[in-house]
Amino acid sequence: MTPARRDGTPERHDGSRGAHAADTFIPGAKPARHQHPRGAAARGSGEPGGAAGEGVRLQKVLAAAGVASRRMAEKLIADGRVEVDGKTITRQGVRVDPGTAVIRVDGNRVIVDEEMTYLALNKPRGVHSTMSDDQGRPCVGDIVGEHLAAGRRLFHVGRLDAQTEGLLLLTNDGELANRLMHPRYEIAKTYLATVLGEAGRDLERTLTAGIELDDGPAKADLVQVVDAWQGRSIVRIELHEGRKHIVRRMLKAAGYPVQRLVRTKIHTVQLGEQTPGALRALNRAELASLYKAVGL
Repeated sequence: MTPARRDGTPERHDGSRGAHAADTFIPGAKPARHQHPRGAAARGSGEPGGAAGEGVRLQKVLAAAGVASRRMAEKLIADGRVEVDGKTITRQGVRVDPGTAVIRVDGNRVIVDEEMTYLALNKPRGVHSTMSDDQGRPCVGDIVGEHLAAGRRLFHVGRLDAQTEGLLLLTNDGELANRLMHPRYEIAKTYLATVLGEAGRDLERTLTAGIELDDGPAKADLVQVVDAWQGRSIVRIELHEGRKHIVRRMLKAAGYPVQRLVRTKIHTVQLGEQTPGALRALNRAELASLYKAVGL
């Protein structure tokens, strides 16, 4: 698996949090699986955590997540930098259920569930966006077979048709996947298309103004003609539409049939220099950005 790389998204705390933000690096911080906790972490009065003996001590959970040593975790709690289920914790010894509690340090969500998987795949051309194919065609499941064999049920965040290449997010976090695909959150996706015809500003104006398709109008958020030469053009398109083949249909309706299409970005997660078929784990900054975008 290709190691995670930076995509330009800051990997540091917001300076507005004061001098404390630089004190502790949080290497293992990941978004929590559930927004609405249940069980032991949701019981009790006054503070999150259940009765004596239930759950795991908060400082131990933070240490296990790689946030800090147990001693430093106690200091984070004492300084009021730790939240559980939306409440700031300053008392030592609070117990939580690490599988359900929403834990934040300096506003960053933390999880210790090692079974949670967040991957970025550069889907090659000709590969279907399915985990298996009854016709024996190449599919995403062939690439992530190791994870499937480990019993992880991975969801792809949106589909790419077989002939479209590029960024495909894969996770077993169903709540995140569903929200990223839901129209209400308007998650932007960026594509690079090679089309027939030498496009100009007219194409940019047409697609950003909106173009009529057989299932209703479609509109791009941003269109840029990157290059045009010898009867072809490279066009960058950003949009939050999720209809089937939407980019291909928009360009064809505008008079520029697509020859090649690559998705290069989903929100702040970029394809970067990943080669076709390469798989990498999302980094902490990318995860935090996705969760913020969908209100988790």
